[in-house]
Amino acid sequence: MNLRRIGISLIAPGIGLIVSLAATAVILTVIGASVSTVFASMWNYGTSPRAMSLMLNLATIYFLSALAVSIGFKMNLFNIGVNGQYVLGALAGAVVASNLTLPKTASVTVTIIVAMFVGAVWAGISAWLKVARGVSEVISTIMLNFIAIGIISYIIVRTSIGTETSLNIRGTKPIPETGMLRGSAFIDSGTPIYGFFFISIIIGVGYWFLLNRTRFGFDLRATGKSATAARTSGVQSNRMIYVTMLLSGAVAGLVGLPYLLGDTGSYTLQFPTDWGFIGIAIALLGRNNPLGIALGAILWAFLDISSGQLVLEGVPREISTIMQGLIVIVVVISYEVVRRYQVKSEQTNVAKALAKQEASV
Repeated sequence: MNLRRIGISLIAPGIGLIVSLAATAVILTVIGASVSTVFASMWNYGTSPRAMSLMLNLATIYFLSALAVSIGFKMNLFNIGVNGQYVLGALAGAVVASNLTLPKTASVTVTIIVAMFVGAVWAGISAWLKVARGVSEVISTIMLNFIAIGIISYIIVRTSIGTETSLNIRGTKPIPETGMLRGSAFIDSGTPIYGFFFISIIIGVGYWFLLNRTRFGFDLRATGKSATAARTSGVQSNRMIYVTMLLSGAVAGLVGLPYLLGDTGSYTLQFPTDWGFIGIAIALLGRNNPLGIALGAILWAFLDISSGQLVLEGVPREISTIMQGLIVIVVVISYEVVRRYQVKSEQTNVAKALAKQEASV
């Protein structure tokens, strides 16, 4: 039965990948490109050691972003504010880390705690607005994204926290090497894997354990399926909203740290600000399951990294974006079709079991 359930769960992403490849092939044919050449070029580059290292680094960021979103999804909370939460967390982490003179382990630990705290506080604003004023978290988190970007711009441009970097771009002071977490180059000698790659694995395992092996996880999932039934059984829904949003924001605060501590070493005005929206797509792709999210993050990162080869083949790079969008759309639809099939199959099995029992009586 478990093997059958696993097989059914793999049907949706499989269909999504096949359909997206087929649709992309049609588009490539229409614009006059060689389908086999383009796909072969993407595959050959995407599986090279350097590209695989870059892919794992990018997948680490996407994985954390999707986890932050999926925590809210489990309780039917749509946290679209991951962008604002992680940029504020990264800025706070950069400011603190650049002024620490502690050993590496202590410095990185403090930076992580600060980033998580700031992300949680920013998400907590939306939680309070929802509980105290009935404001939809969708609206409040979107607005807080813009506010966060404005705050960061003001701090870096108008205060002493921002300085001119070597590239004439304003940003925070450089983080000393004792505060960095660069990782090791075990796939490609010239491209280290972020040290946060291993931390993200621990966070993913912790996420699974929290949701599936604790009372809090049960209450969260129960509230997400039926808030009324959960309240009847004694679950305080308002408290769950606060805790869930704070937890989601805390994880969101970590999203920018792999790039900050593993690459740039400072927060500048050119720091990426769109990883939160990518996390939403990957959370849907992985069905809020840590393993599914990890696979979705790797696939998304592969398409992002290998899309650079499209330009060399004379193909618009946006083809990769089309593939990503098609995968999400088809997979979501396929999941719903599979879910309905499972429900119908279970109903049929129950009917057969009842008929067999009545016949034996």
